[in-house]
Amino acid sequence: MSLLELDDVNAYYGESHILRGVTMNVEEGEICALLGRNGAGKTTTLRSIAGATPPNVRSGTVSFKGEDVTGKPAEDVSAGGISLVPEERRVFPNLTVAENLHLAEVVNNKSNTWGRSLTFEHEGMSTEDVYAQFPRLDERRDQQAGTLSGGEQQMLAIARALKQNTDLLLLDEPYEGLAPKIIEDVEDAVQRISEDGTTILLVEQNAAAAIKLADRAYVVDQGQIVFDGTAEELREDEATRERYLGV
Repeated sequence: MSLLELDDVNAYYGESHILRGVTMNVEEGEICALLGRNGAGKTTTLRSIAGATPPNVRSGTVSFKGEDVTGKPAEDVSAGGISLVPEERRVFPNLTVAENLHLAEVVNNKSNTWGRSLTFEHEGMSTEDVYAQFPRLDERRDQQAGTLSGGEQQMLAIARALKQNTDLLLLDEPYEGLAPKIIEDVEDAVQRISEDGTTILLVEQNAAAAIKLADRAYVVDQGQIVFDGTAEELREDEATRERYLGV
């Protein structure tokens, strides 16, 4: 059984039909890339998994660890083990690194008091374990988040997610706006997280970087899955990459 399964998901923004029968799965322990051009439906897929609204999932199912989480409140989905790191990062700029992480811990503890409709539970990562995963953040724990570099802010956004109940980490455009050397630093961090046992679904406009990191890949175009295979198969499929990714 896959950790995450989407079966014929149709999602809408208002009356606009964005996802059109999306079926995909993510296996436990892997890095899976979801690729496509701007507006193809990548972020909508992540938001549909995370329970964020909009979009509105009108048909199909999203299953996590064998449970139907379609339409569950976002806070329940998060408490159950799925963490979304949005494209905008959304760190609190006037708080220090340590304060950002502490706030994530408070939110995680609060989630344990909510009336959850999911039956599974998972402990968040300790602060010291987070600093072990992100030595750069350890060095800057007393620095305001707004003064960090773009790559450091991305690491902080990921670290906050790991402070929550994270079995599946959803990363939306983690390399956006970063210099190539900083991308390598974020790649290294993502690889360490994966090796530590966290499953990752990665949405990325930088297809070449994502394929290099991923085990498997999906390509979405106009709300439909047009490729499903290993990252190696996509690297070798020049026609698909040129047609749908422009690389």
